[in-house]
Amino acid sequence: MLLDNGSLRPEATRRLRSLAAALQARMGEAVRPVSLLHSNKIDPGQLDGQPAEVLEGSLQRCIAARVRRIGVIPAFFGPSRAITDYLPERLDDWAARVPGARWAIAAPIVPPEAEGDDRIARILADHVRSLWRGAPEAAGGTVVVVDHGSPVEAVTAVRNRVAEQLARLLEGKAAEVVAASMERRPGPEYAFNEPLLASALERIARGGAGGRRRAAVTVAMMFLSPGRHAGPGGDVATICREAESACPALRVWTTPLVGEHPGLIEILVERCREVVAALEDGAAAEDVSAVGRRRGGG
Repeated sequence: MLLDNGSLRPEATRRLRSLAAALQARMGEAVRPVSLLHSNKIDPGQLDGQPAEVLEGSLQRCIAARVRRIGVIPAFFGPSRAITDYLPERLDDWAARVPGARWAIAAPIVPPEAEGDDRIARILADHVRSLWRGAPEAAGGTVVVVDHGSPVEAVTAVRNRVAEQLARLLEGKAAEVVAASMERRPGPEYAFNEPLLASALERIARGGAGGRRRAAVTVAMMFLSPGRHAGPGGDVATICREAESACPALRVWTTPLVGEHPGLIEILVERCREVVAALEDGAAAEDVSAVGRRRGGG
């Protein structure tokens, strides 16, 4: 399974299906595009007549088909609780109903412990440079790496590390590179998500001589798929549009999404190989479960 969080927007399911098809072509292994939640509520008419698949339904079909091994490649940047807690619980429930069942979860796209892995930062750098070639007036301005924001500090730490890597890859060609969250939960315990994108844009605009001097910002989108938050008309686009309206001297450009870059497939291929190896090593079910949790970041 190539697993994402799920969305009510059909374009997110289409992107997941596209990634799964590309991964299947590379690996020669059947890869099912599956969402944790939500996507099964999309009208199949918006998905070429093929309903989206969510985890619970997929596991029920695996039980009916007597599937005994499940490998999961998380389409998540960091160790979200969805893949460290919720997913292992669901897989344990499935395994308890299938004699001899084994499962494994690959690492997220950016493993928290792999500090030297800068492939997502390289993808963002490619997108930033490409945008600057097409919009020279954006070049040299501030780059803001934005993700959704997470209640898990380790996920935000991954985002912050990617922003630091991007700053090195741009070799001083940006005025600054900062990390921001689209949104956060209320309360001081979630302050690690700061700054919010809206606040970061306001601060950058104020820095342009009180809004009188032009301030150019490139928002590097650390999102995999379009949907309610990313893509045309999404929350990020709305935040950027409102910031420009509040400060006419501010100009904001946004990069394509990470899921649109061919480099992402190379990472997913690596994760797929990890999970296949874990399933083929002959470990007992409980041992594979331990491998899955560790590789999922939990």
